[in-house]
Amino acid sequence: MVTAGVYLIVRCFPLFELAPTIQDLAAGLGAATLLMAGLIALVQVDIKRVIAYSTMSQIGYMFLGVGIGAYSSGMFHLMTHAFFKALLFLGAGIVIHALSGEQDVRRMGGLQPALRKTATLMWIGTIALIGFWPLAKDAILASALAKGGTTATIVFVGGLIGAFFTGVYASRLMRLTFYGQRSTYADVHLHDTTHGEAP
Repeated sequence: MVTAGVYLIVRCFPLFELAPTIQDLAAGLGAATLLMAGLIALVQVDIKRVIAYSTMSQIGYMFLGVGIGAYSSGMFHLMTHAFFKALLFLGAGIVIHALSGEQDVRRMGGLQPALRKTATLMWIGTIALIGFWPLAKDAILASALAKGGTTATIVFVGGLIGAFFTGVYASRLMRLTFYGQRSTYADVHLHDTTHGEAP
């Protein structure tokens, strides 16, 4: 349901193209959402909240794309986002389960040896989220450059900054969860994972 607005704009694109000011507004709001949610994700300490604010940031990216008329790129990002974000949320669920319900990344750290498969799968989701090819956001940014004009230039710069934020908060989440020194809490509460990492 959270991405229904993106789909609505794409389905009603003839109406939006007849109202270029509204289309520019959608792109501008998308860029603002992308940056604001990305900044919030940078400072979250709850593993699920980082991923949730990341979702809001990526929805901003989708609105940015469809707002500048890159409908297929926006829908492609919507579709791929559904898969890699589901992977990240499932991985977060395994981590939370392994730590008896703990969601604070400051009480994690060093979990990679105990949760190797989860860490590997979450890295796949993280790399996709950051935007490496072929799941890149390049098509949206290229469309903004191709469109030209003030709004397109603003959303292009916002999109680049947002992509940088995505890389920072996504890799921060992985580092705090799986690498570094294991916290005392994790030492005490980590379930035995020799039988498997998740039910």
